[in-house]
Amino acid sequence: MVGTFYAVRLPESSASEVDALAKNFAFEPMSISMPAGFEKQEVRKVNKAFEHIDAWISSVGAGIALNDLDRDGLPNDLCVSDPRIDQAVVTPAPTRGDAYAAFALDPAPLGVSTTMAPMGCVPGDYNEDGAMDLLVYYWGRTPVIFENKGAKGAPLTADSFRPTELLPGKPGAKYTGPLWNSNTAAVADFDGDGHDDIYIGNYFPDSPVLDPSKDGGVTMNDSLSQARNGGGGHFFRWTPDGYEKTDDAIPQGLDKGWSLGASAADLDGDRLPEVYLAHDFGTSALLHNVSRPGEIEFREVKAEHSGTVPKSKELGRSSFKGMGVDFGDLNHDGLYDMFVSNITTSFGIQESNFAFVNRADSKAELRGSFLEGDAPYEDESAPLGLAWSGWGWDVKMGDFDNDGNLEITQALGFVKGKHNRWPQLQELATANDALVANPQWWPNVQVGDDLAGSQRMRFFAKDQESGRYANLSQELGIGEPVPTRGIATADVDGDGRLDMAVARQWDEPAFFRNVSENAGSSLELELTHPDGAPVVGAEVCVELPDGTMRVARLDGGGGHSGKRSTDVHIGLGKGVQGPLPTVLTWRDRNGDVHEQKLRMEPGRHGFELGTQAKEK
Repeated sequence: MVGTFYAVRLPESSASEVDALAKNFAFEPMSISMPAGFEKQEVRKVNKAFEHIDAWISSVGAGIALNDLDRDGLPNDLCVSDPRIDQAVVTPAPTRGDAYAAFALDPAPLGVSTTMAPMGCVPGDYNEDGAMDLLVYYWGRTPVIFENKGAKGAPLTADSFRPTELLPGKPGAKYTGPLWNSNTAAVADFDGDGHDDIYIGNYFPDSPVLDPSKDGGVTMNDSLSQARNGGGGHFFRWTPDGYEKTDDAIPQGLDKGWSLGASAADLDGDRLPEVYLAHDFGTSALLHNVSRPGEIEFREVKAEHSGTVPKSKELGRSSFKGMGVDFGDLNHDGLYDMFVSNITTSFGIQESNFAFVNRADSKAELRGSFLEGDAPYEDESAPLGLAWSGWGWDVKMGDFDNDGNLEITQALGFVKGKHNRWPQLQELATANDALVANPQWWPNVQVGDDLAGSQRMRFFAKDQESGRYANLSQELGIGEPVPTRGIATADVDGDGRLDMAVARQWDEPAFFRNVSENAGSSLELELTHPDGAPVVGAEVCVELPDGTMRVARLDGGGGHSGKRSTDVHIGLGKGVQGPLPTVLTWRDRNGDVHEQKLRMEPGRHGFELGTQAKEK
């Protein structure tokens, strides 16, 4: 049996191939400053019905984001969600020489409780005043927007941010609103009106998960493959008077998933972003955007069923445990592909990650397929060497060596301890779905128990000769045997190279400064509206000297619990000089679409995008 296992797995890169690839990269590990004065914990207090699985319930909540919060011109500020202290923390990137003191975001005077915990934060200019705010989502309450009121260039403090409810409720010092349990968020202009909207994905249904005074009133998933009793998701549409919750935007049957990841990108070129929902326990889906200004609406699209492809490998038909997702053009055809994290642990739960490659010949063809309900994507994870990694979470694509090819970073690992609980989990996996919704049937997973706890995050780089990806994380010194959750990327020091920050579950967050001496040239763009807010969804397409294209978008924030900066970064390759033909496409504040052809030199540029693109 073991021999058969190794026979059917595709070959991996040799040690010499890995060493050759690793020479293109170098990272300097750096510590992230966190505030003192908070009592630390190693597991959360939970509902009495969950006490025997408190480590499982406590397995999420480490999140991280990079952006420019103090308006100094660089995305060198971090927002870290730390489960050890259950605080969302603003802290400077460790590369800064003018560091301010790290501080926690305080939701007061809004309602708070001892049964709430932050799960992640999304930087964005939600009030369109030119300063980046922070959307923090929680278990145990609805999200809070911390509006940035700090002076430009001044050191950030807790007083720089003013909390406001995303979903207004009853005033008071004690929180009495809906008990949301949110684990993901995505920000984009979903209805095409020129203003950013918000998606919040919830894991558990509204319930007192983190209330140790309660015994019951909670549930687990009603299936291990097609669970439809989760917290689902909620869209919030921007209006001049604040955000308005929009019901019925998600197709029925997908609106009660166990949400862990979500990401948005305009796949078919109509300037309306599609959304991929990564749902645990099945029902992950790609949603085609058919919205109109003032009305958000999506329709599910699926891969055409084939007798030669396993159902589990077809987009929209899988029962796998969707954990995280990101978009990027892996094969340089100008169309976005997708990488989806699943659980892929050998001799544990052996599913597969997905590398869904777009098989349409053009955006117009893709749009036609979407209108027919078809999603022409094929999973190429196995031949690309990306199928099996571990218990996956967040994933971020980015060109870290600026060679023109996207690397893929992936967070891994679940619960770290000494006592192996895989046999008990495998027994649960064979149980009747009628049993699993009741927490009492779940095997003990408490402090000291281990499920994939020593898995190391992945850093996949492409071998140009074989076309396959190899994992370089240990060779690069970034693969500690610690569960990781969120990944954020940004060029924090303006040197043209992407840096990376990683949130670790129940451990210190980590920062990795890119110090590669073999990096090529890059194009980095700061794209803003006239009011100073980032133009979320703007697309940049660059033609390289060899005639191939590189495409990237301004990502408003998506994935599991990591959020990249709102700068656009495109690797160009070594020795590439400009000017390079570049096309910018965007929506202005009136919702009108514009396209402008420019010629750009490599380096860092800023543009104000109104009816025309004006370099700042």
